[in-house]
Amino acid sequence: MDAREAKTRVALLSVASNTILVVGKIAVGIAIGSVSVVSEAIHSAIDLLAAGIALFAVRRSGKPPDRDHPFGHGKIENLSGAVEAMLILVAAVWIVSEAVDKLIHPRAIDAPGLGVGVMLVSAAMNYWISGRLFAVAKETESVALDADGWHLMTDVYTSLGVMLGLILIWAGESIFPGTHFHWIDPVAALVVACMIGWAAVRLTFQAGHDLLDGSLPADEEAWIGAYIRSRMPPIRAFHDLRTRKAGAVRIIEFHMLVDPGMSVEDSHRITGEIKQAIRSRFAEAIVTIHVEPYHPPSS
Repeated sequence: MDAREAKTRVALLSVASNTILVVGKIAVGIAIGSVSVVSEAIHSAIDLLAAGIALFAVRRSGKPPDRDHPFGHGKIENLSGAVEAMLILVAAVWIVSEAVDKLIHPRAIDAPGLGVGVMLVSAAMNYWISGRLFAVAKETESVALDADGWHLMTDVYTSLGVMLGLILIWAGESIFPGTHFHWIDPVAALVVACMIGWAAVRLTFQAGHDLLDGSLPADEEAWIGAYIRSRMPPIRAFHDLRTRKAGAVRIIEFHMLVDPGMSVEDSHRITGEIKQAIRSRFAEAIVTIHVEPYHPPSS
């Protein structure tokens, strides 16, 4: 199975699971009158939309370079991550609004045990699928799948939080009949909103870094520099190392200085060896090397 097919399959799995969870959570949340369960349904609906965006992104980003996109279509994944982050933020704002309204106008929750059950199923399902997403994202360096995985992992934590809130309501009202613990439900929803809001901020910075052509991580640039220096001589020096990333594609360029008398054939052979070595370390790398004559500094 190639990388594009693996990414498409796991993205489809995410779409299918989120569809099931949205329907289940909405039905249970409305039935028992729980704003935290309904907020989780909205969270899963956002996850479903994000999964759909991720599916589109991984399919499009896998297209080979063409005349209009000579560096490929990798940044579609970065754009997907940014859109997903904005969707999460919208969901967080909506949840806060609903939770505050319920704090002001408290409403009883019927059959909290049903809510506990659907939250447990949601947490277990999303934990397994997010693990699959992270594994494929790491293997294929997919920004879109990594973002989708964090969507679902956030859903795991928030589902567990909502489940804990419902258990406390259930237990509290059983142990202390006549005492109301309904306030726990909107408070749990506010915790959900804070967690997914933070996820939105993190994903925005991650996606924005690559969209704005930020450099590769320091350890990757250090490896590239160390490898080039290991080829001295015949390389005399190098400068203007510039890097950026588009999806899983790393774009690397630098100027390589060699003796003025070196033949074109030899310089071409050296650049070819360097490109091959860098691509063996970073599979999808576009490497551009500018060859220049080396002139020792005058004393």
